[in-house]
Amino acid sequence: MAEAAAPPTQTTDLRDLPREALRDFVRELGEPAYRGDQVFRWIWRHGASSFDEMTNLPHGLRDRLAESSRIGAARIAQVDRSVDGTRKLLLQLEDGARIEAVLIPDGERLTLCISSQVGCALACRFCATGTMGLTRHMRAGEIAYQLVAAQQEMLDDEVAGRRADPAARPVTNIVMMGMGEPLHNYDGTLAALQILTDEQGFGYAPARVTVSTVGLIPQMLALGRALPVRLAVSLHAGDADTRRSLMPIDKRYPMDEVLAACREFPLKTRERITFEYTLLRGVNDGDEDARNLAVKLEGLRCKVNVLPFNEHPGAPFERPDDEAVTQFSERLRSLGVETFVRTTRGRDIAAACGQLAVKSES
Repeated sequence: MAEAAAPPTQTTDLRDLPREALRDFVRELGEPAYRGDQVFRWIWRHGASSFDEMTNLPHGLRDRLAESSRIGAARIAQVDRSVDGTRKLLLQLEDGARIEAVLIPDGERLTLCISSQVGCALACRFCATGTMGLTRHMRAGEIAYQLVAAQQEMLDDEVAGRRADPAARPVTNIVMMGMGEPLHNYDGTLAALQILTDEQGFGYAPARVTVSTVGLIPQMLALGRALPVRLAVSLHAGDADTRRSLMPIDKRYPMDEVLAACREFPLKTRERITFEYTLLRGVNDGDEDARNLAVKLEGLRCKVNVLPFNEHPGAPFERPDDEAVTQFSERLRSLGVETFVRTTRGRDIAAACGQLAVKSES
């Protein structure tokens, strides 16, 4: 089925297991739970790709692990570099499927944009990934491994003496805004987030990790209860009719219900929900659109990120000019909505928001 994860292999991929699950796994092999912590650290903190590297594990355990499990990986098939320093990594997964991740430098911040699905089923009309359809969900290890691949790309730069490149430094922030809807793949996404934020692995603070969603309400609220990561909700309109014309998912989870769920989403002091708003010429960029949006967001602890549309082949929309972008954002601010215009990065390599799309290879 299209929504299934990768076909199971004969052995368990230990990269798919958060640390608690890995502790349970080694218990089943007759070992104390702390051995699971050691394996977790070897895989994620030390980058081990074989059990022979895990020198503080007993030989017997290493042999049993080799018989019952494996350590999966992906291959960097291509790296595209933008004039603005952005890099797009094309990764080939073990079954031949291909996905993209993007490294985005911005001052002292280096953000890694990662994917959660091979393709996407939600068919938002302004998004290139939606034209692919959904091939499958990505497994937790495949999602988290994108950070390993990014680190390897930066290490290769260091070895080659290219540290002056703005993307050749540690990743400071992670956003799940690549290919796919993260909460459609809820189990894989949550497990990957647990791996990325585990203090014995990468140790990212949840506040440095943002999950983007079109508003799958049950999964959105479940995520809020499970892990205090940042939430970004794709809104893209100030009225229901316009949003429904852009995002078919609005028929199942209408805009007003999504916003009601946002009001229930647990937020820490000073935290806000981010609403993403792709600005489309002549569609949702007018003064009335801004007023409608301000009314809908009244009383919500939030900010709006305005994203001028990034054109891609076959898209039925056009990017608004700079003046229209400025007028729209200033109108929102005048109505009391905290508003930011996201700087477009990586357009020349089709790495900007809404441009990611590849075809799977067998």
